[in-house]
Amino acid sequence: MKPLVAIGFLGSTLDSGKFGPSRWNKWRPSVGLCMHEDLRIDRFVLLHGTSHGRLAEYVADDITSISPETQVDRRVIDFANAWDFEEVYGKLLDFARAYPFDPDAEDYLVHITTGTHVAQICLFLLTEAHYLPGRLIQTQPQRGSPSSAPGSWDIIDLDLSRYDSIATRFAAVAAESTSFLKSGIDTRNPAFNRMIDDIEQVAVRSKAPVLLMGPTGAGKSQLARRIYELKRLKHQVRGPFVEVNCATLKGDGAMSALFGHKKGAFTGAATDRPGLLRTADTGTLFLDEIGELGLDEQATILRAIEDKRFLPVGADKEAASDFQLIAGTNRDLGQCVRQGTFRDDLYARLNLWTFTLPGLRDRREDIAPNLDYELDRFAERESTRVTFNKEARDRFLAFACAPDAEWHGNFRDLASSVTRMATLSPKGRIDLDGVEAEIARLKRAWVQGDATDNDLAAILSAEQLETLDPFDRVQLAHVLDTCRKSRSLSEAGRTLFAASRTRRASSNDADRLRKYLARFDVSWSDL
Repeated sequence: MKPLVAIGFLGSTLDSGKFGPSRWNKWRPSVGLCMHEDLRIDRFVLLHGTSHGRLAEYVADDITSISPETQVDRRVIDFANAWDFEEVYGKLLDFARAYPFDPDAEDYLVHITTGTHVAQICLFLLTEAHYLPGRLIQTQPQRGSPSSAPGSWDIIDLDLSRYDSIATRFAAVAAESTSFLKSGIDTRNPAFNRMIDDIEQVAVRSKAPVLLMGPTGAGKSQLARRIYELKRLKHQVRGPFVEVNCATLKGDGAMSALFGHKKGAFTGAATDRPGLLRTADTGTLFLDEIGELGLDEQATILRAIEDKRFLPVGADKEAASDFQLIAGTNRDLGQCVRQGTFRDDLYARLNLWTFTLPGLRDRREDIAPNLDYELDRFAERESTRVTFNKEARDRFLAFACAPDAEWHGNFRDLASSVTRMATLSPKGRIDLDGVEAEIARLKRAWVQGDATDNDLAAILSAEQLETLDPFDRVQLAHVLDTCRKSRSLSEAGRTLFAASRTRRASSNDADRLRKYLARFDVSWSDL
């Protein structure tokens, strides 16, 4: 059994007694908690004010005398007004954040019998919010025998329906958590804010995998790290945050990087390697671009999620790792399942908590607050504060929020843009000329980076491109992209004609696709 730690206030009235043998005939909650044969307290964190130091010492000595195995850890917390909800909650929150809790190694009980009613309510709220990672316990005199020293104990819940003021305070703490996930950015997009509210609830209440979907640059990596930091703040994890971009894991090295290997498992394996999953033990593993993993790696990841066990390369004994998983992707994993490139059982396991991050073009109202955030980040990195003058800021926001602003790289593009303007403003002020130069730079990059025309230019001649209507450009670019991602002409045809093929007597998709490509003088071998 894990050691049991009790946390509670010294009762200035209930825990006091005459300094003599008769005190053992009185029920004293803190002392009585340590007198039960069926409740072994290994450590008692006794909270008290400076003015009650002598009583705290006396109670600690009595606990030691009747329960030598109990270590008493006295902690001083002084309140200017012990009936002030805000002060009591704030100081107890500071205590909870600073205390070295280790839920994997210890169990915790929060004793709410002693202290003021305000203190008891605040202890309840902090326990429900997982800042105190334990269960609530209440003690009372033995029924029918008020002089019995041990009394009785119960694990309990409290009805907070009548405490509206503290419920409001609790709501403020929840809002603080969602702001934490947003890096303190005052985002204005309603859909994004609702999603962050949901993620906050999932982060502190669930250990199941979380899947973050969205385009490149939408902020998946940053949000994953904030989820981890919130979980750590709420004592949900205590290990490290381990991040890997699965697109960089190729071939035989992918299994070794993820699951580790034994010395001599293959040529070049000169030493044992723990692997990323073992490194993430008791922490969080973020697999970015999980859709890029091979089917073998996906199968092993699935077992590691479900059983917390996996087999390192070249090992004959399984390894264990108790990690929490966050996965990220810019692919449509549902479509990948249909194409056979992603396991349906792994997708089903990941799809419990799926959140899709919108791109910058779908959150234009959030450009202004993110502009301020990026300037703050620049100041932190470079130790130099740079600001816009009003005319320059208005001009940049008008351009950035316009319907024709592309923002291919989403928030990553915005961050780079702000960095460039700030760096090229040595006087600490971004002016209109600097903004106009950056706007011109972005426009050039967006024209050069137009994915549709770039894809078509690699296959068609300039003369052919000139004859294509915009409708045909978009359609053909999608067809070419699907062909490049497919292993054969037939597979590409099945993907492109998935809906209509069920309504035809003959389903020769390869021939149908070959004829479509021939209209533009393109063959499968060209791709």
